[in-house]
Amino acid sequence: MPLNIAVQMDPIEHINIEGDTTFLMMETAQARGHSLFVYTTDTLAMEDSRVSARGRQVNVQRRKGDHVTLGEFTRVDLSTFDVILLRQDPPFDMNYIDSTFFLETVHPKTLVVNNPVEVRNAPEKLFVTKFPGVQPPTLITADRAAIADFRQRHGDVVLKPLNGRGGSGVTRHLKDDPNLDSLLEIHALLSNEPVILQKFLPSVTKGDKRILLIDGEAVGAINRVPSKGQIRSNLAVGGKAEPVELTARDLEICGIIGPELKARGLMFVGIDVIGDYMTEINVTSPTGAVALKAFTGIDATEIMWKRIENIRAAG
Repeated sequence: MPLNIAVQMDPIEHINIEGDTTFLMMETAQARGHSLFVYTTDTLAMEDSRVSARGRQVNVQRRKGDHVTLGEFTRVDLSTFDVILLRQDPPFDMNYIDSTFFLETVHPKTLVVNNPVEVRNAPEKLFVTKFPGVQPPTLITADRAAIADFRQRHGDVVLKPLNGRGGSGVTRHLKDDPNLDSLLEIHALLSNEPVILQKFLPSVTKGDKRILLIDGEAVGAINRVPSKGQIRSNLAVGGKAEPVELTARDLEICGIIGPELKARGLMFVGIDVIGDYMTEINVTSPTGAVALKAFTGIDATEIMWKRIENIRAAG
């Protein structure tokens, strides 16, 4: 049965279709006979407990520079859709959080993927702490004394902004690096949020594995290898994707977190694994599906839509 699908995303005109997972999701949905409507968060409106958005019907095609045909703007009650894809990119700021409150009013009558309540309750660098034993030694704090103590115990550390994305702001600090205090001062000037310190994992030079899970089940992985002299392997900052097999440890980690993802309605999730440790659980707009399909032939978006179709058919 054809589904009426809305996609909450960044402006579709400006995406890079060569690596964009949201575009592949839309392309696959269209091929399966579903209709597509796109809107951005600045058009959301709530009136008398009804939530609507102003957006456009679209058709997509994999032609660079001519990848979308847009209809006229119209305002639509979001409860009239069968499915909404929550796919705008972070930062996970108050605008992002506010949008989850809007979408919460229509879910689950309209199936929102991922569940907006659980997206709000599972910040990507905090949610991973729910699963003891799968994360490297990690500290989340704004307290300088706690940071100094952690550094004394672990030496070589990685500093991350708590709500960063795409590897932005991630730095490595050796035990005797004098620059950490200055960077912490810069973080404090820009934000009053805590930062993350993690023990440096030398295996990052071999790559940072992105594993995609659909409804709590691992479907495949790609490896993202950092450029020479870098520790950040994110594709957005120059990392190179390559094929990789899931190891026994990868499957063990997925077995630990999978039931919780499914229970929370986190349908499309990407986790990051370095060596034997998981560093993040990405639930906002995970990427990696295009590279996974290119390297392995596994189409995570096809698997996702089949699962969604079954859920909608079951009522």
